[in-house]
Amino acid sequence: MTLDKFLNKAISSWMSQDGPDSDIVLSSRIRLARNFKDYYFPTIYSPEQAKKIITEVTEIFNLIRNDHSQIDLLKMDELQPLQKRVLVEKHLISPNLADESSHGAVILTDDEDVSIMINEEDHIRIQCLFPGLQLKDALEKANGIDDLIEEHIHYAFSEKFGYLTSCPTNVGTGLRASVMVHLPGLILTQQMNRIIPAINQLGLVVRGIYGEGSEALGNIFQISNQMTLGKTEEDIVADLTSVVHQIIAQERSAREALIKTSNIQLEDRVYRSYGVLANSRIIESKEAAQCLSDVRLGIDTGYIKSVSKSILNELMILTQPGFLQQYAGGPLRPHERDIRRASLIRERLKLEEVNNG
Repeated sequence: MTLDKFLNKAISSWMSQDGPDSDIVLSSRIRLARNFKDYYFPTIYSPEQAKKIITEVTEIFNLIRNDHSQIDLLKMDELQPLQKRVLVEKHLISPNLADESSHGAVILTDDEDVSIMINEEDHIRIQCLFPGLQLKDALEKANGIDDLIEEHIHYAFSEKFGYLTSCPTNVGTGLRASVMVHLPGLILTQQMNRIIPAINQLGLVVRGIYGEGSEALGNIFQISNQMTLGKTEEDIVADLTSVVHQIIAQERSAREALIKTSNIQLEDRVYRSYGVLANSRIIESKEAAQCLSDVRLGIDTGYIKSVSKSILNELMILTQPGFLQQYAGGPLRPHERDIRRASLIRERLKLEEVNNG
């Protein structure tokens, strides 16, 4: 079934690839918010209009479909809550689309690097994901898709303000550029509390792993632009890229300082976390995320050579509540999830040791 291929595979094809600065930058994302000219915004449109929008977008993609990019449409009202949760955990849809949009849908490419949400906060949200720091490439791909759609429909656009959106903060370019970064060095050296306000002053925002209102599990943060009006798309991407390069330099410096001044303590932390993951019979998601962060730091700094980073990317998603229950075939109580999470991590690490033995 079409749905199964998106639900049963924890790691998207693009996630298994290395990108620039992938020791620190896990992914780059570009999201473009667009609305149709002749329809009310999703905040006040009718169910009939919502269905028409899905039909129009689907027809457009049927016209531009090609042999190199198989696409599929998933409608939110045809999915179970657990299935939607898995798509959120894979960053293929937003929590808002999963929880609040009864008339929503998503178009996904086979390798899951393109996700087009329909009837979320805006009529269309084009999302492109790349490994490592590749915001410019992600923007180029998103703009290409945007141009194809605009050949067939008229967007809500103002010569004075730019693209019109449901939320005023998105008016202008409608662009949200973001990077997912792993910053254990800055956390362990207690520098993040100083860095976050400095980033905010530059017109950027730092959020948790699933965006606004989410927690920074496993020392993973999202950094994105706040302003979409008064700057070009290229300027927004260039400014964010420049700041991220500075954060990368500071994170690498922090890691070098830890190795120089606290080498044995850092090595002990890494191997203790590996021991917890390899041997625990019960583990909560927060503890698992922290241990996975420590082990990834151990891989990046050379302490651990028998485990690949791609396995940790996979486990970060596999151990989320939605995926655990998807694999179990139904709902699990929190305690049952903690047992299954520990079992899954043990089995996956043991398989990795066998393959690299």
